[in-house]
Amino acid sequence: MKDEQLLRYSRQIMLPDVDIDGQEKLLSSRVLILGLGGLGSPVSVYLAAAGVGHLVLADFDSVDLSNLQRQIVHRTADINRPKVLSAKDNLLAINPQIEVTTINEVLEKDALEEQVRLADAVVDCTDNFSIRFALNAACVRQKTPLISGAAIRLEGQVAVYDSRNPESPCYRCLYQEGDDAQLTCSESGVIAPLVGMIGTTQAMETLKILIGFGKPLVGRLLLLDAKNLEWRSLKLRRDPQCPECGHH
Repeated sequence: MKDEQLLRYSRQIMLPDVDIDGQEKLLSSRVLILGLGGLGSPVSVYLAAAGVGHLVLADFDSVDLSNLQRQIVHRTADINRPKVLSAKDNLLAINPQIEVTTINEVLEKDALEEQVRLADAVVDCTDNFSIRFALNAACVRQKTPLISGAAIRLEGQVAVYDSRNPESPCYRCLYQEGDDAQLTCSESGVIAPLVGMIGTTQAMETLKILIGFGKPLVGRLLLLDAKNLEWRSLKLRRDPQCPECGHH
């Protein structure tokens, strides 16, 4: 590790749970982030700042004025630009030592499978059930840890699904294909700091997975009621009849 890197990451390196070995794991890691909106913004900012060596950003949308209330990786000057390009520029301004790959399209089928295979961890920051189901299926097949988050109105949730762990449930153990009536921020609204709270929690769980310390949210669903500022943790069990990870 270079002297400049030792200084940049010094506050992390001094933590016994991270140390130089943990920082080097981050520098050599590749993380796929799907969605560069309210959740993907804080996720990408903190993973870039923390020194994750290669971020792959996937989003098919462009920056809109209404995004700027909560999507902190974008700027007013980025309006009408593809979100992945806006995010890339701002992430490299924070940390020019990392590598950022952009995918400005809907990531699906073989392309999705390949990106999941290449990643050390996948962070789901989307708001679409069909994409979430496809992403979960690919992560189960490739045994790639999936850090999932959602936020709407004044409520949010985070969970980690890690198919390397035989006891871990997957996203389909919690949600069924029929759960398609997803809410969107454009229809239901969302308070700005909520996505930051959920997104930074996703970033924290991602660092724990990559470095290998602490107890990740595997087999647990963390729920946030921002209105009353209450966190709840629910246990999740693997469904043996799950069409993705169950025993067929």
